[in-house]
Parts: sequence; structure tokens; C-alpha cells
Amino acid sequence: MFSSRSRYRWFVVVAFFLFVLLHQADKLLISPLTTPIMATFNINEAQMGAVSSAAIIVAAVLYPVWGYLYDRYARARLLALASFIWGSTTWLNALAPSYSAFLLTRASTGIDDSSYPGMWSLLSDYFGPRMRGKVYGLLQVAQPLGYMLGTVLATMLAGTVGWRSVFFMTGGAGILVAALIFFGVREPQRGQSEPEMANLAAVAVYRIDRQVALGLLRKRSYLLLISQGFFGVFPWQVLTFWFFRYLEAERGYSSDQAMATMIVAIVALSAGYFLGGVVGDFFFRRTPRGRTLTGMVGVLAGALFLFLTMNVPLQNRGLFIGFLTLAGIAMSMAAPNVVATIHDVTEPEVRSTAQAILSFAENFGSAVAPWLAGVIAVRSSLQVAIIAICVSTWLVCAALFGATSALVPGDISRLRQTMQARAEQERSTIASSGDLPGTLGT
Repeated sequence: MFSSRSRYRWFVVVAFFLFVLLHQADKLLISPLTTPIMATFNINEAQMGAVSSAAIIVAAVLYPVWGYLYDRYARARLLALASFIWGSTTWLNALAPSYSAFLLTRASTGIDDSSYPGMWSLLSDYFGPRMRGKVYGLLQVAQPLGYMLGTVLATMLAGTVGWRSVFFMTGGAGILVAALIFFGVREPQRGQSEPEMANLAAVAVYRIDRQVALGLLRKRSYLLLISQGFFGVFPWQVLTFWFFRYLEAERGYSSDQAMATMIVAIVALSAGYFLGGVVGDFFFRRTPRGRTLTGMVGVLAGALFLFLTMNVPLQNRGLFIGFLTLAGIAMSMAAPNVVATIHDVTEPEVRSTAQAILSFAENFGSAVAPWLAGVIAVRSSLQVAIIAICVSTWLVCAALFGATSALVPGDISRLRQTMQARAEQERSTIASSGDLPGTLGT
């Protein structure tokens, strides 16, 4: 039975990997399809930029909403609903007859973009603290691969079947993934994978309440992680938005050469996610500071290697690729450790909310990053803009990771005490009633 349960949780990982891969492909598909979409509606860059901004704003506003719903109701059902919304809104976006309708329907696609916190929370109830980092890292590999898949689909199909047909395809994938999650993914009991609950036949129902939610504000390590998240996505936004342009305009790459370089970077990012999770788990088993120290080293190494990358002479493309690969691996190592650390210090019934607040801070903080880089580039160059923003914010993140590492052992210890008290209460209930506590009902 234990072996069957262990195999099933990896099925859940595969299902969520498909969700992230195809959802990211759908979400990021609009970037390589920008030119034909602009031609269809006869719009300029400002109007097209408003389309992406509208979806980002909707997603940011809804992060806390999704977080609360996940902590209150069944996460698996809500994830299936999010996938269905993804497919439906993408289809509506493909059918838009005018720019105003396209803007409105594209904004609606942001509804499901903030639905990820429930996925991390649900997985924390299938995998214990000692191996969560590598699982989260494995899932995060799907994010850059989704970007690459979206680019390939746009390049191969848009010219033959049109951008609307491509949207219909990725929207259809959302409907299929919704069915897979709805019928295939079971809702686990919240907290069942915590070490203190290992010997209990069943775990009582715990859902978010005001006291536990407000308790998040008393966890100093969590507040530092939010601060780190505010700055931590600046480099990602800048590199995602401007790096392709930098390769073409300042390093003289052709479109094909720039695309090949971006593929190398995407592969490096993918490797870094999983490596970061594995390394974080390894050191976490030895010290509760293991994950945050891994994150600190990752962002410091990312800053160093990106600085070296950007200063490689234009003619030395081999060395440029080498340093870019190292930068890509290093810069993504922190991400799985941030998610895992949040789950190391928060109760199971508030983990979706905790992750949603972090994601809101990340989106809110980094929203101005592409614009700021553009302002610096106008006055100097994209090289200066990328170095200045990425290196400075990563240094800030490293300092915040260091501060978090000093505080996180205490918050982890307090969570373990809370879970131990709950386990003892369950054993006391069983002993006094001679019965098992009820199982999770949602």
C-alpha cells in the first residue's frame, strides 16, 4: 500500500508538470505572436503593451484571492477549475473580433495566472520537508521549457494556420489538463506529510482562520522572504523583456543566433531549478539554514557570472555562451528553496495564502523593472541597464537571504512544536474515544 501511495504522488507531479509546461507555453505565446496580432488589429506598441499589462494586473490582484480559496476549499478541484479557466479564456481571446474585445479577453487570461500557490501547497502534503526542494525544482523546470515550447509553436504554426488557431490549440490543452486534474488528482489531508503525523492513521481537518493567517506576520523569516521576493524578480523581468533585444542590438546577433543563445540559457535555467532543489534538500538535512544559504550562494553566483557574461568581448562568443550557461544555472537555484522554506515555517492550512502573498510582492515589485531598464538604456545602453539592475538587486537578495538564514531555525522549530502538539492532540482523541478522527472532507 505504501509503495502504491508513493507511486501515485509521482503521478501527481507528472500531472502538475504538464499543467505548468502547457500553461506557461500558453501564457508566453503572445510574445512571439506580437507582430501578427498587431497587424490583425492595426494597433501600435503602446496598445499591445497594454494587453500584457492588463493580464499582469489581473493576476497580481487575484493572488490573495486564490491563496485564500486554496486554504479554505479543496485545492485539486480549484486547480482543475483554474485549468478550465485557462482554456476557456484563451479560446475567447482567439475569437476576439476587435482590439477592445482582445484587450478584455486577454485581461481575463490573468485570472488563472495566479493559480499556482495551491499546487505547491498540495504537493507539500504528498512530500515531506526532506525532499520538497527537489520536487519543487523539478516542477519549476517546466517554466522555461514552456517558454521554449510556446516560441516553437509560434514559429512553426503562426505563419501557416494563423495566431488564432495556435491560441485554440493551447486553450484546448488547458481543457484537457483540467480533466486530467479533476479526475486524476486526489485531495490529500493537509499536513499529512509532516514528520509528526507519520504514525497517525488519519489527520484532523485544519483550514485557514484569522489567527493562523495573522500569525504569518509574526514569522520574521517569512517577512524577509517577502522582502527578498520584492527585489528578486527584477532581474527575471529585465532579462525576459530585454535580453533578446540586447543580443541583436548590442552584440550584433542575427535572430537565429539570438534564438539559439536563448535556448542555451533556457536549458541552463532548467538545470539550475532542479540542481538548486537537490542542493537545498541536501544541506537542509544537515542544517535548517541549508535552503536559505543555498539561495544566497545562488544569487551571488548569478550576479558574478552575469557580470562576467555581459563584459565578454563581442567577438568571443564561445566564452559568452559559457558564462551565460553558468549564470543561468546559478540564478535559478534559489527559486525552489524559497518555496520550500515558506513551507518549512508555515502551517499546512495557510501555505497557499503565504505563497500567494509572496507572489503578489514579486509581481508588484518587479512591474517597473522593464521600464526602468528602458530608461537606463536610453541614457546609456542595455548592457549597463541589465548589469545595474540585475547585479544590484541580487546583492540585496543575498543580504536578505543571509538575514533569513539567521532567523529561520527559530521559525522552523516553532512550526515543529505546533505540529507535535497537534499530533499529541490526535493521539489523545484516539485514546479517549477509541475511534479514528474524521478524514478530510473537502
